[in-house]
Amino acid sequence: QVQLVESGGALVQPGGSLRLACKVSGIISQYYKIGWFKSSPGKERQGVSTIAYDGSRYYSASAKGRFTISYDDIEHTVFLQMNSLEAEDTATYYCGVGALGGRRVLGELLDPTKFDYWGQGTPVTVSS
Repeated sequence: QVQLVESGGALVQPGGSLRLACKVSGIISQYYKIGWFKSSPGKERQGVSTIAYDGSRYYSASAKGRFTISYDDIEHTVFLQMNSLEAEDTATYYCGVGALGGRRVLGELLDPTKFDYWGQGTPVTVSS
């Protein structure tokens, strides 16, 4: 049974920073990918960033240059460091786990339908 538990969401001012964490437990594919996604009312879940088992990192256009994804092998925790936050970043953030396919296409790496297990989400509000 794979379990994901997110934490770190909070209220932050525009321009501020947050570090989200996703603790992964259970057995996952050796060739895994772990991603961060965001969801807000009226919008579909969107991919933000994904990290693969070999350390390769992938970002959405809005996240690139502002966010950094990382994985702690010892703690089995994925982090999303978010800097220069904007009001448009306001959402509930979820982490997901799936098996990495043979193709590494950005659209698929950030596609929530390609992930099998999900956490409960952590809310992020960017507001003054």
